This record gives sequence, structure tokens and C-alpha cells, in this order.
Amino acid sequence: MLTAARLGAAALTAALLAGTAAAPALADTPGAGPTALPDGLYGKSDPTYDAVWRQSLALTALAAAKVTPADSAVAWLTGQQCADGGWQSYRADAAAACDAKLEDSNATAAAIQALVALGGHQDAVDKGVQWIKANQNADGSWAYNPGNPGDADSTGLAVSALFAAKTDPAGVAKAGKNAFDGLAVFQLACTAPADQRGAFVYQTAPDGTAPEVNALATGQASLAATGGKLPVTNTNRTDTAPKPLSCAPDAAATTPATTPATPVARADSGEAVSAYLTARLAADGQHLMLTLPGATPTPDFTATSWAALGLVQGGHPQQATGAVDWLAKEGGTWTKGGTDAAATATLLLVAQAAQRDPAAFGGSDLVAQLTALGPAPKAVAAAGSPTASPSAKKDDGGGISTYWVLGIGLLIGVGGGLLLSLQRKRGPQR
Repeated sequence: MLTAARLGAAALTAALLAGTAAAPALADTPGAGPTALPDGLYGKSDPTYDAVWRQSLALTALAAAKVTPADSAVAWLTGQQCADGGWQSYRADAAAACDAKLEDSNATAAAIQALVALGGHQDAVDKGVQWIKANQNADGSWAYNPGNPGDADSTGLAVSALFAAKTDPAGVAKAGKNAFDGLAVFQLACTAPADQRGAFVYQTAPDGTAPEVNALATGQASLAATGGKLPVTNTNRTDTAPKPLSCAPDAAATTPATTPATPVARADSGEAVSAYLTARLAADGQHLMLTLPGATPTPDFTATSWAALGLVQGGHPQQATGAVDWLAKEGGTWTKGGTDAAATATLLLVAQAAQRDPAAFGGSDLVAQLTALGPAPKAVAAAGSPTASPSAKKDDGGGISTYWVLGIGLLIGVGGGLLLSLQRKRGPQR
């Protein structure tokens, strides 16, 4: 079981990743004091709970956009790796030994995918994969922190990391249960109500308790269920709707509660979750909803983004179109105008997967926004080598080229940095 402290940390982490918690602002210059951000890190908010996660998403998205990040950005991520191959959410002192209990499967899975996307870091990737293998649970699943019950989000991210590292999840097993078996633990099958089949729960429910569908768990697990990793580059498509689970009539009503549910077969898992997501998106205005105890449901940008990624990976980009359109229209709220590194990187990954123009996604240049949140890159894509597919769809009538905006943004950043430096010499500013 998670301790109260870990439950609180996990809840805050989930809120940060979902874009529902406002993190405290920190000094934006390395070395500015005890609250200074690490050199090379993307984003301006408190790094405590999501530093490795947001750094990994940013590097993955920028690599797909043909942006070569600064050495300091990559070195920061590799420098956070623990001796045993895992990553914690964040280590303020990377020279200190890691606490094995605090190593984070989500951060590790994201870091592996980022380093694969960047290339040239095979030793770190291999060590990360060994950590993933070593910390698998007996049912084939993974927990957020080692030693705890598994959950769908962590298991889905671990499976995607294995795909990225070209390691067959079917061959990664503990006590006879492989990674796909672990993922199936959380997917609702024929004994669930018809409108929930194919969805994922966060964790299995106690005996006699009805399982609850979790939007973020379903969105993140969908990428693994459809055989995907970050960045999503699948261009295969089927021109038919995803196939729901084939169940006997009234299967949920006629199956005794004491009868163990037959897991969704691996061959059916991706189509089943894609069918669920398609129906759920249509019912909720082309976005998923965040439901927290005692709170009014609100749009869940993170879950919607991962749902879109899963649908594209599953060969159903047409079913993802409505969600991508919604994200293009409303995503600026989530990214806080392009100042939230994790949200901006995730939105960029969605635009890339959907073959939209990231320089004009809902009127925003996501590449320029994300690049401005970290150290100046070593290189950007050459003129005539767009970051999106040549057939990429623009989300507005035109727009300034990514590279003009990027160049202007860098000049502004340099000038702004000089001004801030001069201001700090005069004393603290508020």
C-alpha cells in the first residue's frame, strides 16, 4: 500500500500531469538561489514531482520536430539516472545515491523513450530496460514506485518503453505473467457494462466493489494496447470504426459476481479500447473528463491527448480527429499560453501524430513555444524540412514560419535574459 505521504505525492503528480494544479514559480536562472531551476531543464515550475517526466516529453517531441536540443538538456536527463538504471521523479542532488523506494516507473519509461528518440544513448536505455524488468510485479504489471500494487498508467508506460527499446513485452515476465498479461489486469472485459468494455481502471477494485473507469489510465494504457510508443509515427489506417469486444448478450448480467472475469485477449485489446474511446469522446464533446471525488467533472486535457495518440497508433486517425480539433482549439488554456512544458510537449506530440502543422496548431507555434522553455537548441530543422508531414493540415489560414518565430523567440529570450540579469543586480524583483 502507498503511504499517506506517497499518496499525497502521487495525487499531486497526477494533478500536475493533468494540468489541474498550479505549481509555484521558481527563479528562471540557474544558480539564482536555493529555488533556482537546474541548468538544462525545460519549464519554469517546481521540478519536484515532474522534472524527469516533462524533460523526457520535451526532448521526445523536439527530436520528432528535428530540433537538436542543447547538450545541457540531454545531460541533465542522463545525469538523473540512478545507478540501477531507474529514474526518480527528480533529484536535486544528482551526485547523491538514489532512494530505491522513490524510483519512478513513469519517469523511467518516459526517459527511455526520450533517449531512444534522441539516439546515441544505448547504454542508458539498456540500463533503464533492465530496471523495468527488475521491478515488474508478479502479475506482470508495474507500480508507480517499486513494491506497490500495479496500476494501468504505469503498466502502459512501461510497455510503451519496451516497445521503444525494441524489447518484446511478451518476453518480459515475472512468475509466468508477461507485460501484456499485466496490462490486461486493468482492462474491463465482457462482465463489465457494455458502455465500459475496453476501458481501463487505474487499479483493480477490492472484491465485491464495482471497478471504476479511469480516463487517464485508459488514455495512457491505450497507446500500449495498440502497440505504440512515443513519438507516435504510425501512418497505417483502417477506414472502418474500431471493433468493440464481442460478448455474449447480457454477459454482465448473467455472470456471477464471484466468477473471475476472462481477460481481454491481447489480439483484441487495442481495438477494444479504441472502440471505447471513440464512443466516450463522442458522448463528451470530443474530450475526456477528469472526475475527482467531491469535485465537478472538468475536461481532462492529458487523458484526451493520450486518447488521440492511442487512436492514431491503432490505425484510427479519423476517430481521433474530433479530439485533435478540440485540443487545437482549447489547448492554449492547458499549456498556459505555451508556458507549461509538459502540456506543450504533449500537445506537440499530438499534432505530430495527427500530421497537423505544429507551427499553426490552433494558432500556436508549438515548436517555438517549447523551445523557448529550455536552453537554446544546437540546431533546428533546415529550411525546406518541415517538422510536420508535407501533407500536414494547418489549423488556421496561415501563420509565420516556425523558424522565423523560433529565431525571434531566441533573440527575445537573450534580450530578456540580459534585462533580468541587470534587474537582479539591483535587488530582488517581484
